Amino acid sequence: MSSASEIRQAFLDYFAKAGHQVVESSPLVPRNDPTLMFTNAGMVQFKNVFTGQEKRPYTRAATAQKCVRAGGKHNDLDNVGYTARHHTFFEMLGNFSFGDYFKEEAIPLAWNLITKEYGLPKDRLWVTVYHTDDEAFNIWKKVAGLPDERIVRIPTSDNFWAMGDTGPCGPCSEIFYDHGDKVWGGPPGSPEADGDRYIEIWNLVFMQYEQVSKDERISLPKPSIDTGMGLERITAVLQGKHDNYDIDIMRTLIEASADFSSTDPDGDHKISHRVIADHLRSSCFLIADGVLPSNEGRGYVLRRIMRRAMRHAQLMGCKEPLMWRLVPALVSVMGRAYPELGRAENLIAETLKLEETRFKQTLDRGLKLLDEATTGMSKGDMLPGEVAFKLYDTYGFPLDLTQDALRNRGIGVDLDGFQAAMQAQREEARKAWAGSGEAATEKVWFDIKEEKGATEFLGYDTHTAEGRIDAIVVNGQPVNEAKADTEVSVVLNQTPFYGESGGQIGDTGVIVTASGAKVQVTDTQKKLGLLHVHIGKVVEGTIKVGDMTTLSVDVARRAAIASNHSATHLLHAALRRKLGDHVTQKGSLVAPDRFRFDISHPKPLSHEEIAAVEAEVNEMIRQNDAVTTRLMTPSEAIAAGAMALFGEKYGDEVRVLSMGKLPDGKDYSTELCGGTHVKRTGDIALFKIVNEGAVAAGVRRIEALTGEAARAYFAEQEETLKAAADALKAQPREVPQRLAALLEERRKLERELSELRKQLATGGGAGGPQVKDVNGVKFAARKLDGVPAKDLRGMVDAMKKEIGSGVVALTSVADGKVAVVVGVSPDLTAKLNAAELVKIATPLIGGQGGGGRPDFAQGGGADPAGAEKALDAIAEQIAKAKVAA
Repeated sequence: MSSASEIRQAFLDYFAKAGHQVVESSPLVPRNDPTLMFTNAGMVQFKNVFTGQEKRPYTRAATAQKCVRAGGKHNDLDNVGYTARHHTFFEMLGNFSFGDYFKEEAIPLAWNLITKEYGLPKDRLWVTVYHTDDEAFNIWKKVAGLPDERIVRIPTSDNFWAMGDTGPCGPCSEIFYDHGDKVWGGPPGSPEADGDRYIEIWNLVFMQYEQVSKDERISLPKPSIDTGMGLERITAVLQGKHDNYDIDIMRTLIEASADFSSTDPDGDHKISHRVIADHLRSSCFLIADGVLPSNEGRGYVLRRIMRRAMRHAQLMGCKEPLMWRLVPALVSVMGRAYPELGRAENLIAETLKLEETRFKQTLDRGLKLLDEATTGMSKGDMLPGEVAFKLYDTYGFPLDLTQDALRNRGIGVDLDGFQAAMQAQREEARKAWAGSGEAATEKVWFDIKEEKGATEFLGYDTHTAEGRIDAIVVNGQPVNEAKADTEVSVVLNQTPFYGESGGQIGDTGVIVTASGAKVQVTDTQKKLGLLHVHIGKVVEGTIKVGDMTTLSVDVARRAAIASNHSATHLLHAALRRKLGDHVTQKGSLVAPDRFRFDISHPKPLSHEEIAAVEAEVNEMIRQNDAVTTRLMTPSEAIAAGAMALFGEKYGDEVRVLSMGKLPDGKDYSTELCGGTHVKRTGDIALFKIVNEGAVAAGVRRIEALTGEAARAYFAEQEETLKAAADALKAQPREVPQRLAALLEERRKLERELSELRKQLATGGGAGGPQVKDVNGVKFAARKLDGVPAKDLRGMVDAMKKEIGSGVVALTSVADGKVAVVVGVSPDLTAKLNAAELVKIATPLIGGQGGGGRPDFAQGGGADPAGAEKALDAIAEQIAKAKVAA
């Protein structure tokens, strides 16, 4: 058992044989504890199981949990590289009992693993217990046979664990390994306990009480076990090392760093290699779990870790980015245990390379300015806070790097002065938001952002998470609480809810507080590009600022949105390939039931073009290619061929989405996009364009469906086709021919009917036109029934030929509408204007206006009772006209 991988596997196998469920490591971003920056212990993923909020199908478990301590109260960043056992990233081996077994089984399990499976000599082992825990003391004495002096009673809180001010708690028992008298230090509990001779390798927590209040503690009905053993520490012991950085995993990374930097792994740059090895692990695992470098929250901590390592690469004289070259070495030693490393290897490498390339410019400029600012300063001096802030604010040189760069010279930084300068800048920024209108409305979000910071978005990797309510806004004003039936806007410290942007609408779902209050979220908006504002209504209980909550996105709705969003990328690529590179996106709406996509194109798409685009998009869907994400600067992404989406605001770094593969292996679609997407193109399932039309000059709009909506559309079309076939008494495939024949037959009958109506209208007698002399003018007028307005013109022309010189006026009532048409022979148009005559008649049939030429005009209305009156009014106007020769 020589390698760390074998030690890890032996631990898991041992507890699996003892009836434990081996559970995969949870992500480094906690989904169930909004108070934690990162997962920092094995029990984090089981927190709700221990408190009874969650039930699992097993009562005992074992894990190898990846952990990071580099932010918040668990921050080991500044010590890493300078000590033997400080890490930002480490693995915690643990076994857990959820009300199953307790001390009498946990202690033998631990002792047998350490002494029999791992083979550590008993005379090198010491144990601690809480000073009042006689039960644990006696079990250790019985199981291990240790003398009393090597079972040390510890009276301090170091050996009593608590989840918080209230909740589960209990005594601890620790196992220590004695590295021998060649190392200075004393046993636990002694004055020399801080030395490095006796090293804690395992901590067993006996969760047997519940802290009800500050003064009241009761016994739990089902005591539980929570243990933790650092893989790096136990590996160092088993490999005969005193320093964690000498174990095989760390040594592989250190030697890779030395190889690529052409330096001695154990020479002058030993500390730098250690820092790089540790920080490489943190950076890679965080990126694999969805954290990307940014200026806020977890992304900022990641950036600090990355840049601290990159600073050490610079100290070693590296002229080119180093860390991205080390990723394969990490994947080779840890990728089997944590396959997410291999899956994200390209993203990790590109992110590291981009960050180091950009940071190198900042570092070179910042160090030069720092040298100038500290000229003449000596050990013990303090750099003024305002100078450090200027380096940070104006030149992008972080405070921690200023401190690190000055550390070896013994120069400190005036942190109070730095914070004062930071606060002064915030006050100036707040003043800039004073005003009216939209600025005043948005000021509430500015104030919240300044006080609480940006919302951490977790939704790329999960639909559920826990979060802390940081602000509640009602009617535009912040409040401390909101009761049932109140419309609210809620801001939390982290969320899986996507805020509307880039054409993708916001998520919906529910927020439930620990006390049972519930908010139905009907929309999520993004304010200032940083805050995710959950808009909805309190439907149960009362929510309060500071409440811990469980957030649940409507999963089916999100999946449909993601499907549609990814389809817009494939559609965009297909349109450019089929129509030309002039096609660019001009707008979009990505909803759960459909999407619309506006493009620049001068003419309608033909049926053939639409069919070709649909076929190509569906081909990419069937390809089922993985959707990959990379982080790049906007300029680099566009230079690499990525399409920028219309309306999206881009920061210093952007997510670049690629999907689909061309025959030559190149990506089919590559676009800048911050939205949520499917994991593989096959998740889209099906794509169908349902409408295409113009929305502006040179802009076409395509409306389309995917997935279930597309399937339902096809099902509806099929039902319609079957109904048509049944009506025609034909097979579905025969419908087009049968319809064509029926339409031709109808056109023939309509032509015959129109001719008959014309003959009827001009045939004279009782059924023909009534021609009379009005003021010396032949006036032919008739009211018709059931004759479409489109047929009246032909009738007027025929009647004008029949009477020669004169005026023809017809009204017709068909389908509840009334039409009036007037024709005037050419010889009379100078004295009688058809358009003027129609304007007189149209109001009488319930219409307005009407118009046309002097020889022909028409109008319409909705009052059949006025049809005869309209003809009479035309006759009266002719009678008044001066038409005599």
